[in-house]
Amino acid sequence: MAGACWHRSVYSFILKSMWTEIMNSLHRHRGPTTSKRGKLRFALFVMLAFCAVGKGVSAQGFAALVSPPRFELTAKGGDRLRQVIEITNASGQAAKFYLKTADWTLDKSAGVTFDDALQATSCRPWVAIERREISVSPAGKYRFRFEIAVPADTPPGECRFALMLEGDEQTVRNPKGPPVPVAGRIGVIVYVTIGGAEAKLEVVGAQVETINGDATPVLQIKNSGNAHGRVSGFLSATDANGKKLEFTPSNLPILPGETRAISLPVNRERDEALKIGYPITIRGNLEAGDKSMPFEQRFAP
Repeated sequence: MAGACWHRSVYSFILKSMWTEIMNSLHRHRGPTTSKRGKLRFALFVMLAFCAVGKGVSAQGFAALVSPPRFELTAKGGDRLRQVIEITNASGQAAKFYLKTADWTLDKSAGVTFDDALQATSCRPWVAIERREISVSPAGKYRFRFEIAVPADTPPGECRFALMLEGDEQTVRNPKGPPVPVAGRIGVIVYVTIGGAEAKLEVVGAQVETINGDATPVLQIKNSGNAHGRVSGFLSATDANGKKLEFTPSNLPILPGETRAISLPVNRERDEALKIGYPITIRGNLEAGDKSMPFEQRFAP
């Protein structure tokens, strides 16, 4: 596919392959994030998705920024939650955007799959959006409203869905083949924790895996609770070469009922080349919400 532009159906692959970085950066803080940094990450993601198609191919017309990139909400049965996302058209011409909800899942490699079809356990019937189509003036902003009505008899658990923003389909000229259609797409992830649901996380395995060419410690973390969770914290170790190192867990969400691989990348100074001397024993505390878990684990390739 080098040097060619992907069709809409393959565009989802771009989203999937880039999802690990998005989830790491955009799931870092609890609660909606409205920072300029968060907006810039989403704008960069969209630009990269178009630039990835190769030299000589370009797409115009989709320059959307969205804030916040995710919501983490709490509710009880019978609650009605009203929320707003701010959509910015960063282009120099008026833009039309289409909005809808979708279900989503994460695979074992943290790739995301959006699904328009209503899943059996979906909470999307609770969601009402302001409208399906909006127009935003050049460099303009639009405050888009949506509402979640939690049924009164809802048991403790978690509602998860995505609010999808899509642009007009663009016909892109391809010097090495026929024109092909491409459409920009952004998913705003929404979590609603209902009735005091919570994650129950435990470390059930550990190994060393090669990630981006580096041997990296990885934990297997199981969530036996009824809401998603994440781990954080600063861990430390002295490796086999006597070098003191610090590690921070990947901040990917661990959904209820799943066991997910969470890497422990070593903290680096800028672009410092740093190889871990194995075996190594990493110690510290893993933080999961308001809970702290003492941690000590030996890793060897």
